[in-house]
Amino acid sequence: MYPVIGIKDRVQKVKLMTPKHPNRGTSIIGGVMSGIVNWDDIRYPQMYRSYTKIRSNFWVPQRIPMGNDKTQWGTLDDHTQLAFLRTIGQLATLDSKQTRMILLFQWYLSEPTYGPIAANIAQQEATHNESYSYVLSSLVDKETQDWAFSQALEDPIVLKRNARVDELYQNFFDNPTPQTFFEALVGCIILEGINFYSAFTFFFNLARNQLMIGTSTMIDYIQRDEVQHAYFFSQLLRYLLEEMPELNNEENVKFIYDEMEVATNLEIEWSKHNLDNVDGIDLIDLEGWIKNLCNRRLRGVGLGDLYQNTDNAMPWMIVFDDTSTQDTKTDTFESRSRNYKKVDGENEMDDL
Repeated sequence: MYPVIGIKDRVQKVKLMTPKHPNRGTSIIGGVMSGIVNWDDIRYPQMYRSYTKIRSNFWVPQRIPMGNDKTQWGTLDDHTQLAFLRTIGQLATLDSKQTRMILLFQWYLSEPTYGPIAANIAQQEATHNESYSYVLSSLVDKETQDWAFSQALEDPIVLKRNARVDELYQNFFDNPTPQTFFEALVGCIILEGINFYSAFTFFFNLARNQLMIGTSTMIDYIQRDEVQHAYFFSQLLRYLLEEMPELNNEENVKFIYDEMEVATNLEIEWSKHNLDNVDGIDLIDLEGWIKNLCNRRLRGVGLGDLYQNTDNAMPWMIVFDDTSTQDTKTDTFESRSRNYKKVDGENEMDDL
């Protein structure tokens, strides 16, 4: 008889290998598994689809040319340069913590498919951080690079925006239970599905004005990664609620709505702080866009919209829309299609 765990029972770390247990995990959290991954013997076949989609998103920052961006950097006004540096810095805070969180998370999940998926997500988050260093080292001196990466640790608006997700993660690691795991998953969806997006909008706005195309190409690839990550965590949350229906209660539904609303308001506050007076960005439209993202993430976990009349917010962003990340796109700033392809020795950057 396999263990039955309550939503507030403390969960122990999963052992590296336990041959007496089945290869197919008995539950997402608090169950048992052997430690052997057999993709033909899993409880949720959709996990393999998520794995293959995430795994296929492979790219190398150094293969993206930055020569034109370096030339254009000096033509940007001081306010846009400052917003650029701040935005890169705050993106680094998100990917840095997510890399660590993903790797720590897996020790508590008795679901064998999570390990390979986590390994790929963590690798991608690490690549994102590498890309931010690559961008800045291509554009500015070492002192400015260091400032960009450190100022996010000092900016009170950034710290305020990041604090709640940090708290949800830390609560799980300090007291790992199915309930705190559920809450941390909500934090993952917020980080992957909302916190990146006003930053993405800044770079895409530059690109639609034929500026900093190399950087925006990199951000496009990062967005495609993050969309798959947010989808995976949304699916994981839905599977958790199926396995543990006692978690699917009125209090936890309210928790999701409350956290999403708080995250949306914090993201709007940060975007106004960072992107005020940036040419081409209407802060009212951006607020609607962020609220629309919140609605999408709620739909992703099977809930209804929190905000009304947001679907037409920031219409120029449709060419960068994350709902079409599996399709070939042609942007208004670039005639080449931007479908995701593997970058290797036989596939030069011109093919991307």
